[in-house]
Amino acid sequence: MPPDAVILYGPPASGKDTITAALTSRDGRYVHFDRLKVGANARAPYRVASDDELGRLQAQGLILYANERYGNVYAIDRPRLDELTAADRVPVVHLGQIAGIEALHTGYPARWVTVLLWCPRQVTASRARERGSTDVDARLTVWDETSTDLDKAAGTDLFDLVLRTDRRSPKQVADLIHRAVTDPSTGTVYSYDPMD
Repeated sequence: MPPDAVILYGPPASGKDTITAALTSRDGRYVHFDRLKVGANARAPYRVASDDELGRLQAQGLILYANERYGNVYAIDRPRLDELTAADRVPVVHLGQIAGIEALHTGYPARWVTVLLWCPRQVTASRARERGSTDVDARLTVWDETSTDLDKAAGTDLFDLVLRTDRRSPKQVADLIHRAVTDPSTGTVYSYDPMD
């Protein structure tokens, strides 16, 4: 039986970090997947990598997905996923691109529970300002890109859960995700919040 793993997809400030913290508090098996980061200010929750290291992993076919954002490269590598799942942990991967979800679904043998965390654009702006972000405009540009990116998933069953983080508490969201992970049924939409 393949290991369990979670993808949290959503625009900036939709709550990926907050929900991951709620999941890890609920059950110690959950662990934030620390992506590789090549670029400026590479530190936790990322693993620092050089261009050469990333290139070597790519040449070996060990990079499942990489993207560029905010002037940095972020990568999801097979060895780290293998390490976590072999330790009976449930990696929680943060993504903002449909292509990344598709790459993990097709490229890594796990029972992926894929969650769309959503909040309106004005909520992203408000949350970004509240946490002291100095690049609010850039985050709103990414919100717009995420909204456009979601059009690629229209009419598919890519998401097991669609949850509004401006309408549910982090605990409620974590509980729903945990229920989806521990429920053996697959291909079921467990909960759907309208995105209007």
